[in-house]
Amino acid sequence: MTWWRGHLMLGRLPVGMASVRLRATAAATLVVAVALGLAAVVLVLALRGSLQSSAGAEAARKAVAAAPYAETVDLTAVISRPTTVQTPTPGEPATTGRARASSDAPTAGPTAGGRARLADDPVAGLVVQPALALRIADPDVMLTTVGAPAATSWAQASDFAVARMPVSTSSGSAEIWARASLVGADQALGTLNGALLPGVPALLLVVAGMTWFSVGRTLAPVAAIRAKVADITARDLHQRVPVPSSGDEIAALATTVNGTLDRLETAVETHKRFVADAAHELRSPIATLRARLELAEPSELTAEALADVERLQSLAADLLLLAKLDAGEPLRTSDLDLGQVAAEESLRIKRRPELRMELDVEPDVVFQGSRAHLARLVTNLVDNAVRHAAAVVRVRVRQEDGQAVLQVLDDGPGIPVGQREAVFDRFTRLDEARARDVGGAGLGLPIARDIALLHGGTLVAEEGGFIARFPLNH
Repeated sequence: MTWWRGHLMLGRLPVGMASVRLRATAAATLVVAVALGLAAVVLVLALRGSLQSSAGAEAARKAVAAAPYAETVDLTAVISRPTTVQTPTPGEPATTGRARASSDAPTAGPTAGGRARLADDPVAGLVVQPALALRIADPDVMLTTVGAPAATSWAQASDFAVARMPVSTSSGSAEIWARASLVGADQALGTLNGALLPGVPALLLVVAGMTWFSVGRTLAPVAAIRAKVADITARDLHQRVPVPSSGDEIAALATTVNGTLDRLETAVETHKRFVADAAHELRSPIATLRARLELAEPSELTAEALADVERLQSLAADLLLLAKLDAGEPLRTSDLDLGQVAAEESLRIKRRPELRMELDVEPDVVFQGSRAHLARLVTNLVDNAVRHAAAVVRVRVRQEDGQAVLQVLDDGPGIPVGQREAVFDRFTRLDEARARDVGGAGLGLPIARDIALLHGGTLVAEEGGFIARFPLNH
């Protein structure tokens, strides 16, 4: 069952990886197709040559066999028409009939000692006894005068293999023409083609299917590794990719990835502990320094130092909270009314006397969440709006499409479209917000987004402010 799950995961592979499977299948099929095509062509040509050679040898054999009996034929009676050679009984003249041959057939050499031999034929050296007493009436043998054309209807070049041999008769020189049918060769080639035409494509389909299946099975562990790596985030680095039991390169890859995750988890945990420890250790001396400055004699220098200490205190608190969020500590959730939390925290924010706060809160927007964390989210968003607003800050809470929606708007200059995602990067502030008196270290918005994500929600920048959405059934 595990293998099938891994195999089916190939359907969710990215395009690049799916193309590896497709390219491997196409390459294997193409190679086999070329090999089978060449083998089929060679086989057909070799078989055709062999069958035609056999037919030519058969025609030459017939010509050689008829040569001894042509010597008794009187050519003066066949000047204007061909004769058929029959094998006479001893002392009996041959009868006449039709025959035909082509001029490119093998030619017999001279006879010697009463025996006829083909000089340039595959059956050269075949000896025929002239004293055979068999009567032969062969329609595939024809005797003609030298240079006399044979009838075209007697031996079509596509239907017969033809042999020609000169002989001496009682009345002068003559030529023996013999033919052998190519019907058997054509039938054999037709049978072979009938087997190759459907057989080669069927074999290619089998090769393609087996290659697709084999490559898919090989890549199934890769799909499982990719899916697991895609699911691993900074909050769950303890997860590991599955290591297949094949012991091959893919198993080595999975082992290497797990080793990398081990080192990454160790480094991240060390970093988190360092940030948490540093922030925690800074809180006490910063609090002590702030208390001393508040008790010191009021002056311009003391006020500036106190403002710097407040910034340090806020930064230490932010770093400590980020360390806790990064550590993935479980939330202590309860049913809470987002509108109530937003209203209370918004009214606590210090703002300029001329700045107006407008609340548009829908009642009973209740869902499961951490009050402390959501209060910090509202505080960070409203504080950011207060710093940039010109005259009014609007806080809206409503229920929409099964979600709790928190919207914080201001009438300030707004965030440029190209920087609406960059403001959620840690320690990132826009150029106009870098003045020292503006406050903030660029951690408020990243913390707010991390809190939203921790509750299964989202936080994005929009025209005039920010909007957060939380699932009501979370």
